[in-house]
Amino acid sequence: MSNITSKELSALDDQLNMEQVLVKKYRTFANQCSDPQLRTKCSQIADRHQAHFNTLKSYLS
Repeated sequence: MSNITSKELSALDDQLNMEQVLVKKYRTFANQCSDPQLRTKCSQIADRHQAHFNTLKSYLS
């Protein structure tokens, strides 16, 4: 893998932070939902953002 520039690293860090915020928000939304379908959808969205986070994090390994 080629070296990551400081600009790319900064963008990656920003994206990781945003994905982390989205995971937390959708997990909170899911926990607050009384509608089972909406709770499931929020959990699925949180899982998708967690997968994005994990993929981005793997670029730093």
